[in-house]
Amino acid sequence: MNTPTPTDLKAYCTDVAQRAARAARSLAQLSGAVKNRWLTESAQALHERADLIEAANQQDLAAAPGYGLTPAQIDRLTLTTARIADIARGLEEVAALPDPIGETIESTVRPNGLQVAKVRVPLGTVFFIYESRPNVTADAAAICVKSGNAVILRGGKEARHSSQAIVNLLQDVAGRVGVPEEAVQLVATTDREAVGHFLQLPQYIDVAIPRGGASLIRRVTAEARMPVIKHFDGNCHVYVDATADLAMALEITINAKCQRMGVCNACESLLVHAQVADRLLPELAAALQQRGVEIRGDARTQQLVPSAAAAEEADYCAEYLGPQISVRVVPTLDEAIAHVNQYGSHHTDAIVTQDLTAARRFAAEVDSSAVMVNASTRFNDGGEFGLGAEIGISTDKFHARGPCGLKELTSYKYVVYGQGQIRT
Repeated sequence: MNTPTPTDLKAYCTDVAQRAARAARSLAQLSGAVKNRWLTESAQALHERADLIEAANQQDLAAAPGYGLTPAQIDRLTLTTARIADIARGLEEVAALPDPIGETIESTVRPNGLQVAKVRVPLGTVFFIYESRPNVTADAAAICVKSGNAVILRGGKEARHSSQAIVNLLQDVAGRVGVPEEAVQLVATTDREAVGHFLQLPQYIDVAIPRGGASLIRRVTAEARMPVIKHFDGNCHVYVDATADLAMALEITINAKCQRMGVCNACESLLVHAQVADRLLPELAAALQQRGVEIRGDARTQQLVPSAAAAEEADYCAEYLGPQISVRVVPTLDEAIAHVNQYGSHHTDAIVTQDLTAARRFAAEVDSSAVMVNASTRFNDGGEFGLGAEIGISTDKFHARGPCGLKELTSYKYVVYGQGQIRT
């Protein structure tokens, strides 16, 4: 891997961005068949070169203790033959999705005979900043190229050898099948200043997508001169209403919290209506604690669950990504909605209720990218929604919200056909 020195870092970043912008212009004109061939042949190459990718991954794993990675982070970093096969399967799944580019979203014929069509087009060049998960390198490249976008990948330094091996493979296949090789580029430096340089290049980069911790998101939002689609914190709530089926509430909460704790759509905060707290919380707390979850609750929660720790204000804002959950007993639906909107991260929030009016109020008044009624927060996912692969889950309202799949990485333009009409 050629690592630019600090003296030429700005020039390096500019060159990468220029190459990506040129590739994006060519990529926008490629047929779906060519893009799909790249995806399917890349999937096959992953199977064939799994040993090379695993060897690169071993370099990352050897260095992992020096970065202070947790066992869970090391697990996410690890690539096995089976996991590489999963990555390949993901590319094949993207190939099977409809190509959004060129789709006519809507069209009309004006009284003067003009045919006005709204047509889906790529965004252009995506600068994607993400955590140390090498599978995301392939996923992001697949989604961006399928949607007609070039992508500049800035992954976590802990996965740099694995990510470079994957990108080398994707570029090799691209050169063979007619996709611009520079449609997928990995930033060849771990220097944090490189991110700042890329964020100052709106003439070449059309959108920045940061996926990671709060400090990264804030930095990108503050420094970027191009639009940003943020994959922000996932402080997701489950609210158990007064009319809830308590068996259902128990099952949903355990799934939302425990099925996979280190993901953005896991439940971090539980709200329970006062009318059912004494019947639900002791049993639910026991089930959570049996699974290793620490409960941090308000005074009423501590009365009902003596082993619960006292929750502090920060607990209600926290994205734990681990075996902790904040709990609060609320007197009304109004209080639950207010709590979610005050402390939540606008990601995913759920209500468990048999009262349709309460469900509709919660869905209408909670300001989140996805609101679940009698379902786990874990379902906020592009695949689970039937949207296909995703590059992240946006907590923004512009340009995309919720799972960001192929269509969310597109824009549109108007194409107008006439027969010589002039405006009078």
